[in-house]
Amino acid sequence: MARDFTPRGKISRKYAENLFGLPKYDKVVQRKPYEPGQHGSQGKRKRFSEYGLQLKEKQKAKYIYGLLEKQFKNTYEKAKKDKGITGENLMVRLECRFDTMVYRLGFAPSQRAARQMVSHRHFLLNGKPANIPSLLVKVDDVISVREKSKKLELIHESLKRVSENPRPYLKIDKAAMEGKLTEIPKREDIPEKINEQLIVELYSK
Repeated sequence: MARDFTPRGKISRKYAENLFGLPKYDKVVQRKPYEPGQHGSQGKRKRFSEYGLQLKEKQKAKYIYGLLEKQFKNTYEKAKKDKGITGENLMVRLECRFDTMVYRLGFAPSQRAARQMVSHRHFLLNGKPANIPSLLVKVDDVISVREKSKKLELIHESLKRVSENPRPYLKIDKAAMEGKLTEIPKREDIPEKINEQLIVELYSK
């Protein structure tokens, strides 16, 4: 499987925000509030054209959700065929990915970790093993930790960072180590600061 090995700290500095959820990247951005590279220390950020802004927003979304270009484009094409507003459909599809749900429920410390843990078969979807990060979770689907994985310290530590109901569209039972999607996410409830309309404009050209 292809992967992007660009250092996460550099990516966070480029966008002037923590895109990956882990506290260490907050510190990186605070400590070095300028873009990486030999010209970044001058404290000036690039000015972008309209196309540049659109491209930057797409790249930002790809980094946040851990997708490569082909995966992201496929998700967009499916969102375009859904009923409703394409940009909002895109965000809902990204948010309802199996790996994203695992992260939101608190079973993994980051989106990237969730993707890896799903691939390693640590979770069940409706009681059955599932190891495809891109699976689309539907309303009332139940995500649970496999019995043999319930002792993993990583999962226990991750669960400490979330409340009993981490998002309005999720419900979690920490004791049972399971959670479910209770409703289709509304755009205003999805926490990521992404201007999805710029992405739609980019792909519409």
